[in-house]
Amino acid sequence: MSERQNLVILGATGSIGLNTLDVAARHPQHFRVFALSANERINELAELCQRYRPRYAVVARATQAEALVQRLQGAGTEVLTGPEGLERIAAHADADCVMAAIVGAAGLVPTLAAARAGKKLLLANKEALVMAGPIFMDAVRVHRATLLPIDSEHNAVFQCLPDSFEHGLGSKGVRRVLLTASGGPFREVARERLRGVSPEEACAHPNWVMGRKISVDSATMMNKALEIIEAHWLFGAAPEQIQVVIHPQSVVHSMVEYADGSVIAQLGNPDMRTPIAHALGYPERIDAGVDSLDLARIGRLDFSPPDVERFPALRLGYRALKEGGSSPATLNAANEVAVAAFLERRLPFLAITAVIEAVMNELPARPLADLDDVLAADAAARRHAARQIEAMAVKP
Repeated sequence: MSERQNLVILGATGSIGLNTLDVAARHPQHFRVFALSANERINELAELCQRYRPRYAVVARATQAEALVQRLQGAGTEVLTGPEGLERIAAHADADCVMAAIVGAAGLVPTLAAARAGKKLLLANKEALVMAGPIFMDAVRVHRATLLPIDSEHNAVFQCLPDSFEHGLGSKGVRRVLLTASGGPFREVARERLRGVSPEEACAHPNWVMGRKISVDSATMMNKALEIIEAHWLFGAAPEQIQVVIHPQSVVHSMVEYADGSVIAQLGNPDMRTPIAHALGYPERIDAGVDSLDLARIGRLDFSPPDVERFPALRLGYRALKEGGSSPATLNAANEVAVAAFLERRLPFLAITAVIEAVMNELPARPLADLDDVLAADAAARRHAARQIEAMAVKP
């Protein structure tokens, strides 16, 4: 890495954003923090700006911006607001590397802006590909962006593929990709016992430290459903080439099987700094601050097939991928609305996937011609999900 890169972090106060800053801070000769964004954690963003002195900081609303400006007097940081501010820093001519770590559909537009600006794009926002896969990948190709996956599973697959791989299995002799899943906190809990699960229980992931929404997605295994769709677009894998395997230790992050029977796996401690460092330094390797993997201490690695009765989200993920068009955007939007209702204690845990399936049944897949079609599908699914939740909601 000969030149110092200007780093933009969309979603700087979340776990991915903070881990990215941790890795970048270990290599100040290679990375300069150019711009940071946050949605609600303005105090945390102010502290990060005071420490890293970015040229730009982006917040959601004007009132937040006013408060942040007061906190950052003399820091040399320009404060921007709203979606326009996010797009500006993502596509800025002086930005070299963009970490797309905004959770959910809110990250789609700025992440797409970075792709259209031809940036080195570190993709932690899987929803961008889930919602707008063909449009997003077309932008990457046309504008020659460098797309590097950050999800531990997809980053592992990327590392297990040939050096000449360029986002398509093609004729590389790949038989299938195997996405590992911890199974979350309810891996061995009978489905009928999940009716009274609380948000606190659903957010208690056994291996990873994540935000509340992603933790719930792990508990329902909707995160893996979204990752199935993401793997299709990243690697050109057909649905039948993508297999989910339960692996409770979260040490094997994913695998690639070749036509000759070889299976290549990427292993490491469950620490998101590993895939982040891989992508930041790519094609070189840089220190992530992660401890060495001690296989003797771990002692065993277990694998089993997923229980689709306990985790119907997996079935819905494959269904959305096969239906194509707007179906993945519908799946994602309904899930975001349902998870928010669960976290607000307005919806039972088992009703999350019931809401999603009902919305998918109500809204047949439609072709996606452009971003407006994606956003329209997202909005329609949110309206239908809200109606479903009203009917199923927990009454006070």
